[in-house]
Amino acid sequence: MAHWENRPEPRWKEFQFNQPYAKGLKRLKEEVLAKTDFDPATLWQWGTMQAMALIEMLKECERTFGEEGQKLAYKALHRTGLDVGRQILEGTTMPEGLTEAEFVSFYATVINRVAYASLEAPRIDDGDKATFDILWCPHQDHYGAFDCRVQRYFVQGMVDAAKEFGSKFNFEVRFDSTIPAGAPTCHFTMWRATDAEKEEWAGYTRTLERKALKVVRSESR
Repeated sequence: MAHWENRPEPRWKEFQFNQPYAKGLKRLKEEVLAKTDFDPATLWQWGTMQAMALIEMLKECERTFGEEGQKLAYKALHRTGLDVGRQILEGTTMPEGLTEAEFVSFYATVINRVAYASLEAPRIDDGDKATFDILWCPHQDHYGAFDCRVQRYFVQGMVDAAKEFGSKFNFEVRFDSTIPAGAPTCHFTMWRATDAEKEEWAGYTRTLERKALKVVRSESR
């Protein structure tokens, strides 16, 4: 199992990033965890409540407003993912000689271990591909298989933040399997994509959106 401190790649220690929501994190560490009997495990329960509320909000937007409600939710989630990605990368510089595959993999590690509070097993497969497995996700015991689609919107915002940071960022991401759908891990592939392959992500997102609208319409009858 991989751990936060010990990615084996020598250049991991050179990778620069910021902690998102740094002001609140500082207060939590210094004024709450260090000085009170607050149980940090309750943050998981609080976060799960927020996550489940988000799923219900998305479904209600789709149920009430259809495609327009879906677009509304997408914009909000994408904007949040973009903001988190910008916070992580703001003011940082790319270490000289760091490959795109290294950057993509290291950036994904920060997202996985910080923004998603998950345990991961990352790999840099070659210069054109990096993969990772999520070994434990805070959502896995309460999300349904179809609920993971909301993460596509967050992730797209985070990918767009990385593209802003590095104009030559040409990698795409693919969800290969998920724990809520019955797989042993959530497996992701990031690779240097052709234009046609880049369209696959957007195309699959549209397929999921159409399916979601059919589901909520059938539930409303």
